[in-house]
Amino acid sequence: MIVLPSEADIRCPAEKIFDIVADFDEQATWLPQSSAFKGTIDISENPVRLGTTYREPGPLGVRNGVVAEYERPTRITFHQPMTMRFLLGTVDVVMRYTLTPGPESTRVRREVTLRIPWRPVKLLQPIVVHAFRTESARTLDKLRQYADGLG
Repeated sequence: MIVLPSEADIRCPAEKIFDIVADFDEQATWLPQSSAFKGTIDISENPVRLGTTYREPGPLGVRNGVVAEYERPTRITFHQPMTMRFLLGTVDVVMRYTLTPGPESTRVRREVTLRIPWRPVKLLQPIVVHAFRTESARTLDKLRQYADGLG
């Protein structure tokens, strides 16, 4: 199991930050596409809630996600197993946001957990981990930039 944590202090109330993360339809207003992230599609309901399903296609594979935890305004977790391209199997991906309100800002922790199950995918582990680490940092930075302006 690989855990990729990142944190930021965001000058915005936890409720607003949570609502931004939970509103997939408005995601493009603060999170532009990148080489790894092409957007979220096939969203079963929006804003998301516990049990909402969605898909995120990307260069390494397709993540078929579900909202696995929803406790507004402090925690939201996405379980999104990624079916790798070229029949390489499935990487189990869990992405959890934990929001801790403070007097002037909200501490946002974004933790991505990866389980890479078998040998062919393990050979690609450095590429997969680098892609997730880079995208996770970018996502949190874009969230901070956007939400700081709303604070």
